Amino acid sequence: MTSSSPNNHNHSRLTISHEEINVLPLRAFDGKITVVTEENQLIKAVNDLQKYDVIGFDTETRPAFKKGQFYNVSLLQLAIPKKVYLIRVSHTGVTDPLIELFQNHNIIKTGVGIRDDIKALQKLNKFSAQGFEDLATLAKQVGLQVESVKKLTALILGFRISKSAQTSNWEAPALTEKQLEYAATDAWVCWELYQRLSAVKKIENE
Repeated sequence: MTSSSPNNHNHSRLTISHEEINVLPLRAFDGKITVVTEENQLIKAVNDLQKYDVIGFDTETRPAFKKGQFYNVSLLQLAIPKKVYLIRVSHTGVTDPLIELFQNHNIIKTGVGIRDDIKALQKLNKFSAQGFEDLATLAKQVGLQVESVKKLTALILGFRISKSAQTSNWEAPALTEKQLEYAATDAWVCWELYQRLSAVKKIENE
């Protein structure tokens, strides 16, 4: 049972402070990262992703530092066990394979602040979002008082994730190792958090 419920030392905790997070070990995704920039790669990626019931989900957008400046979503991160696909939607667009995935209510796409991500992706192409679950909502349902990916990861998974690449240029011709690791980590922890939180919810509902 231990593998699917939150770490025992965190189980009774409902929140966590910045000071407590800062002393936790830093971790990053260490599985396979596949960067997708072309349509044929995207078709292959979606075929693989569709084999899974749950996908960790996140997006990155180039930050705007000037008033009135706006950028579309640059990157879509989709995580499955031991693998993360980083889809450069600024190159591929949101095409039919992705729309099919976004509209599949049998596959859970899970992340934090997911409504904004969906809206941003819908600016690139229209789709009806099905099967999306926000981890912040799930956390609330099991009584936790934290909503950010960083805090949920610290409280439930017991480690710290770096946010230093968040405001980097996601539209750069080539993404740096640091960007790839950061982007993959965010989607991976969403997948892990969903496993833990849904297991707790199931126990509480029994």
